[in-house]
Parts: sequence; structure tokens; C-alpha cells
Amino acid sequence: MARRRKGRPIDGVLLLNKAAGMSSNHALQRAKRLFFAAKAGHTGSLDPLATGLLPLCLGESTKFSQFLLDARKGYRSTFRLGITTTTGDAEGEVLHETDASGVTREQVEAALKAFEGEIEQVPPMFSALKINGQPLYKLAREGREVERKARPVTIYRIELLDFRPGPAAEVDVQVLCSKGTYIRTLAEDVGQFLDCGGRVEALHRTATGPFDIADAVSLEELEAERGEGEPEQLDHHLLPADTPVAHLPALVLPLESAYYFSQGNPVMDPQVYRLGDEGDMVRVFADDASEPRFLGMGVLNDEGQVAPKRLVASAV
Repeated sequence: MARRRKGRPIDGVLLLNKAAGMSSNHALQRAKRLFFAAKAGHTGSLDPLATGLLPLCLGESTKFSQFLLDARKGYRSTFRLGITTTTGDAEGEVLHETDASGVTREQVEAALKAFEGEIEQVPPMFSALKINGQPLYKLAREGREVERKARPVTIYRIELLDFRPGPAAEVDVQVLCSKGTYIRTLAEDVGQFLDCGGRVEALHRTATGPFDIADAVSLEELEAERGEGEPEQLDHHLLPADTPVAHLPALVLPLESAYYFSQGNPVMDPQVYRLGDEGDMVRVFADDASEPRFLGMGVLNDEGQVAPKRLVASAV
């Protein structure tokens, strides 16, 4: 017999402002307990050193978390020049240190410009990326280093916010990048371009897809608001379960069609032809009396039908 899941079957997306010094999973588990949620997952981890936006998916919204994993990310970061470490950030063991006094603002601007657009990055050993089923950071902690293939990523924009010259020069940047981009690797590569080395001194995620850090809430704020009360009083912080796929067109089905769709059957609807082409995905809702009820994702075909792609539990 399957073990009954402990917690509330609550669905939605929480925009969490993660503090420094904790892992993304630790932040997730604390939030899960505060909401007494039966199921939860995060949408792309942040290093313990890093702070900022960490969208968490509760309940049925976890079925669509991949869309946030694949979304563009925004960061503010401080790079320290003249130093390299085992981890690419301030938490690692120092490998090499040199005087960066000769680096100028103009040289930094040229270096940053060189990394805009489509580039290739070699993932750091201290990362959650798995090779042969083993996370790289576990191998790194054992003192092992394995060959990693360079992967294509895109730096859509990198802006120099401030430059503080000196022996330990610091560079403040704003970065908009594709999924899979390692800002630690970017700092190292910029440092190598400047022939002095570099590491991340501070990292703050400011955006994930359409979401901004300004709308996020911290664990401390959630804990203070709940106090000794019930978890339900925090529910107003949750965005709808379809939030990760909110960029997709919406199709509202009559109740009869919605019933067959929720049973796993393709259904005809005249709206299909105006919503997209064969193979396009849409959000599907039932036309309930009060407000449309989210059923899940569907895919359009060339026969004027929408077929279930991923259903939420409440749809069945």
C-alpha cells in the first residue's frame, strides 16, 4: 500500500527571496513546512552563497516547473579580479592571487562585451550537473576532476554597473542569460580574458522568466506572518497553478468537452484554429459557473482538436 502523503494538497507558485547561507533545497523544505504542503519543488537551484528569486512550485504546479527551469534568468553580481578559487566564488579555496591594479574600466567593458551573445561554457566541477549519474560537486569534494564538455549558453545582455579599481578590483554587473548559464564560470572567463583571474564575490538572482525579485517574499517574512497561526493564512502569497505556463494561449472548454478532455480524450473546439498551429500547446480550462477551472495543458492538432498533454489531478 502506498504511503499517504503528509500535508495539504495545495497548488500554486511561491516567489521566494532566498537568503544567503542556505541551499535551495533547505529553503524549499522550510517553505513547504510553513505552507504544510504535500508536494513542492524548486525551479532551478541557487548556490548557498547566492541570494534572490527562487520560484517554488507547490502541488500540481510542479508538473509545469520545467517551463521555469527553461526560462531566462537575470542576475546582479560582483566579480573580484586578481583571484581564482576551486569553486569560482568566495567560498572556495584560493588557487592563485595576483595584483589587478593594472586593469582599467575600458578593459573591463571590452571583456564583458566579448561575452555577450551565444558563447560556450565548461560547467564548473562544483555544480549539480550529473555525469554518469553522479553530481559533479560530489566528485569535486572527493578531490576528483572529470572532463566536462563545453555547452552553448546565451548572454542576452551584460551591463557594467560599477568598477572599483585596485589590487583586488571589483566589477558589479547585471546579466540576462539563458538557462544553464553559470555566473561563476562567467566571472572566471572574464578574469581570464583580462589575464588576472576572477571569481564571484556576490550573486543575486533578480528575475526568472516573467517574475521579478520585487514581488518575492522571504522565509523570515512568511514565518513572522504565520506565527502560531494556520498555514492557510499564507495562501494569498501563491500564484495560480498555471503560472509557469501563463505565456501559453488559454482555451476554455464547455463543461461537456472539458469532461472528456479530463478523461484523457482529444476534443473538438472551433477556437483551436485561431489559437495556433498543429503541435502548439495551450492552457485548457473548464467553463465553470464561477470562474474557469484549470485542467492542464493540451496540444493542438490539424483536425481542430486539442489533446491532453499534462492534466492536473483536480481535472480527473
